[in-house]
Amino acid sequence: MSHSDQNKTHGKDKFISALNWIMDHSKIVMPLVLVFCVLLTIIVAVNANHKKALEKEEQQAAMALASGEGEASGEEGDKVPAPALEKNAYPELNQLICSYYDAQASGDMETITSLNTYLNEIETIRVQELSKYIDSYSVMDVYTKPGMEENTYVAYVCSEVKFTDADQALPGMQTYYIGLNDAGEYFINDGTYDDVIWNYIKEATLQDDVVDLNNKITVEYNERLTQDEELNEFIAYLKEKINKDVGEILAAAEVPEETEAETVAESEEETPAESGQTQNVIRTVRATDVVNIRKSDSEEADKIDKAQVGQEFTLVEERGNGWSEVEYNGSSAYIKSDYLEVVSEETVDAVVADNGQQSEDTQPEPSTASSGSGNGDKVKVKESVKIRKSASTDAEALGTAYEGDELELVMKQADGWTKVKYNGQTAFVKSDYVE
Repeated sequence: MSHSDQNKTHGKDKFISALNWIMDHSKIVMPLVLVFCVLLTIIVAVNANHKKALEKEEQQAAMALASGEGEASGEEGDKVPAPALEKNAYPELNQLICSYYDAQASGDMETITSLNTYLNEIETIRVQELSKYIDSYSVMDVYTKPGMEENTYVAYVCSEVKFTDADQALPGMQTYYIGLNDAGEYFINDGTYDDVIWNYIKEATLQDDVVDLNNKITVEYNERLTQDEELNEFIAYLKEKINKDVGEILAAAEVPEETEAETVAESEEETPAESGQTQNVIRTVRATDVVNIRKSDSEEADKIDKAQVGQEFTLVEERGNGWSEVEYNGSSAYIKSDYLEVVSEETVDAVVADNGQQSEDTQPEPSTASSGSGNGDKVKVKESVKIRKSASTDAEALGTAYEGDELELVMKQADGWTKVKYNGQTAFVKSDYVE
């Protein structure tokens, strides 16, 4: 027998011997074999799933990169970080907010203007008037996300306001952008920044944890008003009262003190209406918070959409009932004035046609021609409204007509204004407020 044949025979004998041993010890060996097979199957499956997960992550990353997603971003590629909201993480910010809110409650305008670098005339008057009805602010939690630069923050202040004429406090949330000045002191930068920062704030405010916080405060606010009818009625009254008072203060400020010589000189000058020219001021406003856009000026009106922080609209009219009419998707819509601020004004010259209709270069279509009256007809005021020198919300206010007052009608114009006689002179009121 050759050497190779001997090796084959020897190997065969060893295999048979091993097989006999396995059969003799099958109770021990077979479970071990089964366990090994199961482990091998698990390892293969895990590796396959891990490979698929990696491939899926790579595909998602590629898609996000292609679509510009992955991180919220403002204009010009500024990335908006998305860390979790921090609650009361910076004592110096809490101190700033407490000082600011205490000043609002007491009407301390010197402190308010020192802490807030941007407060327009309307908001200044509104704060002063509102302070007359506020007892105190409490339960102030300051939630923050990092701002665009070091030592800047997007702050969401949750507070409860106690009014002097109400038993219960009312919760609310306000958004601020806080920065550090050259003296190393924090201040509220409430509007003097550009569109890039506005977009940054908007993106941060749309992150899930901020939306959840806002929804929580909104639910608490609505529940408080639902449970307390007196508080609900007081808030409705207060909003109307503040808007009326602010309007009257602004109207009074629009009438300058004139000397007799100046009055005579003005009477000899040709007015824009007499010369065939008038000026319209087109105002652009933007939302300072997430707010509903509605079909009419009522909280019961149908919702059209939601305005986002920084979203801009052309202002048609700021009404005395706390609502603003704006242009939205080619038609009129309404937003609460408290959530809007003016960002730009543009003066446009318009030609006044013989019938009082304002136009630029074209005559009005027959279907939009204005109607007139020369028979001593009158119109009745449905709601308090400013009487103005010309057909523009920016024209000089000659006075205020109140609900039930009657005015001598000259003509109803197609531009939304009604020409009337007031104290012996021609004046204008918005047609929506008279009948």
